[in-house]
Amino acid sequence: EVQLVESGGGLAQPGGSLRLSCEASGFTFSNFVMNWVRQAPGKGLEWVSSITPAGVSTTYAASVKGRFTISRDNAKNTLYLQMNALEFEDTAVYYCSVGGDQPVGQGTQVTVSS
Repeated sequence: EVQLVESGGGLAQPGGSLRLSCEASGFTFSNFVMNWVRQAPGKGLEWVSSITPAGVSTTYAASVKGRFTISRDNAKNTLYLQMNALEFEDTAVYYCSVGGDQPVGQGTQVTVSS
């Protein structure tokens, strides 16, 4: 059974930083593309970023490019999202997901507020 546990969210000021983590289990983590997606209040899921299995290639939504960095540690079965220069619009519940699947974890809340 795929298990994904997101953590690291919290309250940040505009311009601040947070680092999210996603601990994976129940599948061969190093074989799969991993993603971060988010859901803002009252909105649907929005794709944020993806990383290839070996971590060689990354892609980002235009809204976060240049501010967020996705990475992974296959030895630790963990996915990361470094979020810098946070904006009010980044407020959302952040989820990690495997390949083309929907998120299965509980997510971690990120709130950007002054």
